[in-house]
Amino acid sequence: MSERTVPRRESPWGMPEGDHRQPKPHRCNDRAEDVIQACFEGNPFKTVPGPFKLFWQCMRSKPGEEPTQPFYYLELEPPAREVKLE
Repeated sequence: MSERTVPRRESPWGMPEGDHRQPKPHRCNDRAEDVIQACFEGNPFKTVPGPFKLFWQCMRSKPGEEPTQPFYYLELEPPAREVKLE
């Protein structure tokens, strides 16, 4: 999963004192972007099923168990599983 930052929005109420939490993108955000990109890469009936299958697997997986197959259309490194040595 890529660690990109999410822009913060200004709130009419301002920021509460001491609240310095930063939003993080969803762990399947890059898979969703791959599906959206597939919609513009020719015939969607042929280009969307593969990326959507990986997106759906990602959404149904537990954190840390996301699919590691490469992206179809995004030029990003595929997510890697962190191996825990015991």
